[in-house]
Amino acid sequence: MSVSSAWVVTTARLRMTPVGYWDLPDLVRLKGDPRAYALMLGGVRSPVQAAEDLAHDIQDWGRFGFGMWVVRARRGKFLGMTALMHRPDGRGVALRFAFLPDARGVGLASEATSAALNYAHGVAGLTRVIAVAREENFASRAVLGSIGMAESATFMRGGSLMYVYESVRSLPQT
Repeated sequence: MSVSSAWVVTTARLRMTPVGYWDLPDLVRLKGDPRAYALMLGGVRSPVQAAEDLAHDIQDWGRFGFGMWVVRARRGKFLGMTALMHRPDGRGVALRFAFLPDARGVGLASEATSAALNYAHGVAGLTRVIAVAREENFASRAVLGSIGMAESATFMRGGSLMYVYESVRSLPQT
């Protein structure tokens, strides 16, 4: 599968590209790090699970025109991921993100997720995007609030209170 240039997103400091098999070593490192991935849906992933996830993530781009981006500094250093993915619980298309611990605290997650949310509404034509964060994941909740997503619901999962955030935008009239 070739990567459409329309799927590549750049910001002042970041270059976000759809995942490819060449990203597997970086994704194994990210998804295997409990500091980066323990609070994600599905939790820390083994190398085999990360490879299986990647195969599905690549297919999503061809099927939906959105999916998971690897996030790199403009000079190429791998920082993390952000994604637009259909939630398995049927709640809708969700914005997801995870960054390596050494890439935190300088606004990169907000920059990447804001760009992904703009892509969702402006390019992919999604009128509603959600995100889910655990009650105690204050950093992720702060990122979601900073990009304009609003708390819309809560639910329990595995004994944890989960907050649902939502971004709703009307499609332009044609």
